[in-house]
Amino acid sequence: MASSTASLISLQSRPSMAVARISTAKPVQGRSFLSFGLRAIPSRRLRVSCAAKTETVNKVCEIVKKQLALAPDVAVTGESKFSALGADSLDTVEIVMGLEEEFDISVEEDSAQNIATVQDAADLIEKLVEQKQKA
Repeated sequence: MASSTASLISLQSRPSMAVARISTAKPVQGRSFLSFGLRAIPSRRLRVSCAAKTETVNKVCEIVKKQLALAPDVAVTGESKFSALGADSLDTVEIVMGLEEEFDISVEEDSAQNIATVQDAADLIEKLVEQKQKA
């Protein structure tokens, strides 16, 4: 009465591991045993980006460098995180205010809290500028 079932089930506690095989063994003294085989599955992360224009990202980089008083040799790119550049919550508010002034937009508090990187800021700016032009 041995049966074997193949299945793939994601485990929430270990997203990089999944059950590759579930099988039951022959009953031994009225009991059957269930065994699980685990194998590593490469994690795939999907990142969706609006890919803001290069000029927008460059302006945001300049504003961030100015607001944080960074040395000219400090590299700021789209992937730069504000926290990694030494920005605290007050600095982030000042950066958002500088962006609002430069691009003549208004950033809602909820949206501002979701900005972690220069790219996040540039994407949001382009979205807000586009919405403003449609209105």
